[in-house]
Amino acid sequence: MSKSNQFSLLGQRRFAPFFWTQFLGALNDNVFKTALLTIITYDALSWTKLDTSLLTNLIPGLFILPFFLFSATAGQLADKMEKSRLARYVKLLEIVIMGIAAYGWMTHHLWLLVAAVVGMGIHSTLFGPVKYAYLPQQLKAEELVGGNGVIEMGTFVGILLGEILGAVLVVSKPFGLEVIAVVTISFAVIGWLTSLAIPLSPAPAPQLKINWNPFSETARNLRFSRANRPVFLSMLGNSWFWFYGAIMLAQFPLYARNYLHGDHGVFVLLLATFSVGIGAGSLLCERLSGHKVEIGLVPFGAIGLSVFGVDLYFASLSYQAQEAVNIVGFLVQHGSLRILFDCLLIGVFGGFYIVPLFAVIQTRCDPQHVSRTIAGMNIMNSLFMVVSALLALVLLRAGLTIPEIFLITAGLNALVALYIFSLVPEFLMRFLAWLLIHTIHRVRTINAELIPARGAAVLVCNHVSYVDAIVIMAVSPRPIRFVMDHQIFKIPLLSWIFRTARAIPIASAKEDPWIMEKAYVDIAQALHEGDLVCIFPEGKLTRDGEISEFKGGVKKIIERTPVPVFPMALRGLWGSLLTRGGGNPFQRSFKRGPFSRLELVVGAPLAPAEATPEQLQQRVKALRGAWK
Repeated sequence: MSKSNQFSLLGQRRFAPFFWTQFLGALNDNVFKTALLTIITYDALSWTKLDTSLLTNLIPGLFILPFFLFSATAGQLADKMEKSRLARYVKLLEIVIMGIAAYGWMTHHLWLLVAAVVGMGIHSTLFGPVKYAYLPQQLKAEELVGGNGVIEMGTFVGILLGEILGAVLVVSKPFGLEVIAVVTISFAVIGWLTSLAIPLSPAPAPQLKINWNPFSETARNLRFSRANRPVFLSMLGNSWFWFYGAIMLAQFPLYARNYLHGDHGVFVLLLATFSVGIGAGSLLCERLSGHKVEIGLVPFGAIGLSVFGVDLYFASLSYQAQEAVNIVGFLVQHGSLRILFDCLLIGVFGGFYIVPLFAVIQTRCDPQHVSRTIAGMNIMNSLFMVVSALLALVLLRAGLTIPEIFLITAGLNALVALYIFSLVPEFLMRFLAWLLIHTIHRVRTINAELIPARGAAVLVCNHVSYVDAIVIMAVSPRPIRFVMDHQIFKIPLLSWIFRTARAIPIASAKEDPWIMEKAYVDIAQALHEGDLVCIFPEGKLTRDGEISEFKGGVKKIIERTPVPVFPMALRGLWGSLLTRGGGNPFQRSFKRGPFSRLELVVGAPLAPAEATPEQLQQRVKALRGAWK
């Protein structure tokens, strides 16, 4: 895939049929669900005497109930079976469910339609583990963020179109119900036809013995996932997003009707704006992440979800309409554009939040356990979404307004984000690093793809500034263990970042022989565990921008643990505020101007026997060239 165009995947058989199968499933889900919610909200008396707010929160809860009951089984099936065949079976099931729903529409049978909602929940439960386990099997590492972004964009475009079609078609006179029945069956059939073209995707665990007890298998899945802390907390963060999204979206029908005094067109406009935002945020992830898994976007997304969730509350207070309005009438009301802007930005930041989390789960969990890990996440998602439905009911019964529910949800999001990021500071640390190279500096990488995606290696680089490690960390596709001077390691604020990154402080034998020996032991252990270790062999910051003599520490490291050594060079950073040159540092930084340009150049690896300090110094000098 070209790094400039993630959409090129849509022209490839390994991706396109699966994309369209997933897209049509999301589209059909939402045509059906939105049609049912719309008819209940705007034509309740002809269908039921039950409270409308109860049904609009109950139906989404029933849709996700199968995720809790059957995700464990679905994950096992996806790991045991070839995925294209399983996808075709799931799409046949969708045709049957939509046939049952069509009979419910024709006979005006509400509870048959509710049963079909549960059926579509089962369909989505079975397809979910296939969806996210298929991508890492078919896509390259550098394609994964872009592929996930396109899938998420397609999912939410499907949601958007489904919501619009469902809301518009079901109330069209005189054949709205008949049209919905035909359209949903047609989409199911087309989805099955596209699934026929999905290429073979071998089962990672064909000998797996299915445990049909969903409760014991659920417990085993979650125990397995908890053993991998970053993956489990990414699952937790993902589930929280679905809590946030579910509680917000479930309020939109009544929010549009009772608070904004809008018709069903206003409801569709809110959903469309949110969905466009999610799609845009998902696609922007690849560009903002530099074509790698960038978990630094997750805190950025969490901040936006809270900020614009709070602003949606205040925007709602400023809304003035007191009489029923259509879309045009809504748009001319004071405060309406601010409400739409908040919905759009909540969606955009939701995309920043969710896409990197999926990529972390796909890349950091056991390849033979991806589907079961996704299934475990779906179980957690379902629990969070059920709790969100219950919380919304409780808050509504307690007399809170829908804007107040938005405010509470945004506040809870801030608390949950702080909790998750305190447990795994790597998220926040990567965010600070990402922020550095997208604000103060503009960083360009050359041959960064040479940094190995897996396995142990030593990286060596010239030492220009106090933020060298942060710049390298921000552009690396995987975590790096940095070896740095123990005095720099102790610098306030930066020390927290370095500790979070599990940096290894080192001292000279003259300064502290104990720290030096412990550093070599820690380095050997890190390489034994398959980590990347980066050292600055000069042993000190440059004072004139030139590269000093490389010390012998790198030779000692490689003698203990022979691994490939990758030379790297930073250029363009000299003279910034955090370098150690003469003169006034602020004056030097002012001359450079804001958004200064710098580059990280990665060279071809050297075998352990060739990686002498002299040879590495020559390579780094050549990579840096004349630009300091």
